[in-house]
Amino acid sequence: MLYPVYIHLGDAYHAHGVTIPDFPGCFSAADDWDLLPNAIQEAIELYCEGEDMDIPAPTPLEKLVANPDYEGGAWMLVNVDASRLSTKPIRINISLPENLVQSIDRYAKSNHLTRSGFLAKAALAEIQKTGVL
Repeated sequence: MLYPVYIHLGDAYHAHGVTIPDFPGCFSAADDWDLLPNAIQEAIELYCEGEDMDIPAPTPLEKLVANPDYEGGAWMLVNVDASRLSTKPIRINISLPENLVQSIDRYAKSNHLTRSGFLAKAALAEIQKTGVL
C-alpha cells in the first residue's frame, strides 16, 4: 500500500527525518533519499510488531497537505509491504503428535520462546525459504 510520509529535510550535517502520519509516533530517518523507503518499511514493521491493532488505510495525501503541522518539508509516497507487518495475534487450533509438542516445548523453553513464538518463527523461516512471503 502507498502511504504518505512527511520528510523533514536534512542537510550535510543532519539526516532526513520522517514522520508517518498513519502510524502515530512512528518515525524514521536516513542520510540519503534512496535509503528512506527501506528505513520507513523497517520503522513501520517495528511499530506494528506484536501489537493488537488493525493496519490503518493510507490517509489521502490531499487531506494531509492541508494540515499546517506539515510545512517546510516534502511529501513522499512509500510502498509499504503490509504482508511483512506482524500485528494482532489470531488464535488457531491445531493438532500435533504429543511427542512433537513436547519437543517443541523443550526447544522453545531452552530458547526463551513461547510455543506460539517458536511455531511462528519456524513457519516464517520455512515460508521465507520458498520466497512466497
